Amino acid sequence: MLQRVLIALACVAATGCASVVNQSTQSIKVETRTAAGATVTGAACKLANDRESLSVRSGGTVEVARSGSDMQITCTHPDQPDASARAISRANAGMYGNIIIGGAIGAIIDHNKGTAYTYPTWVQLVFGKAMLFDRNGEKDGEPVAGIVTGDTVASTPSPGSAGGSNSQRPARPVTLNDLSGLMPAAAR
Repeated sequence: MLQRVLIALACVAATGCASVVNQSTQSIKVETRTAAGATVTGAACKLANDRESLSVRSGGTVEVARSGSDMQITCTHPDQPDASARAISRANAGMYGNIIIGGAIGAIIDHNKGTAYTYPTWVQLVFGKAMLFDRNGEKDGEPVAGIVTGDTVASTPSPGSAGGSNSQRPARPVTLNDLSGLMPAAAR
């Protein structure tokens, strides 16, 4: 009897803690808003990580493959500028269980299967913005607070603009002369 229990425990330990506790997929709810905060449903959203690329309409929920790599999300709507985001993948309790119990083999299995990681479960992208979502700030029943990391629409200089600090300058190749100011005076 004891031998059977030990064999069963060994089998569970070999499969990894997170593999036993978590599925290889998870749900993510994707919503979109205007810069003014109005909800926009039906935008075409693409989600991609190193395991898959899939689509969902904003306002919907999609099952994504868990992975240790971050999820890239882009939403488009004909009446809005694009919205983009990165959802950070974080190790979940199953991975920590493997580490604490000492199951290195289980940790490797869970990492390779992706079951050791979790994405934010509810994100709200804002059109015209690039955002970052981290599930560390997640609260039950609420969307994860996103951090705006930039704009998705590049600003262009208006005609007759003097090329001030808020306008984009035309791109040109960097030359060694451009970098000479970074050299110490003795080396110039």
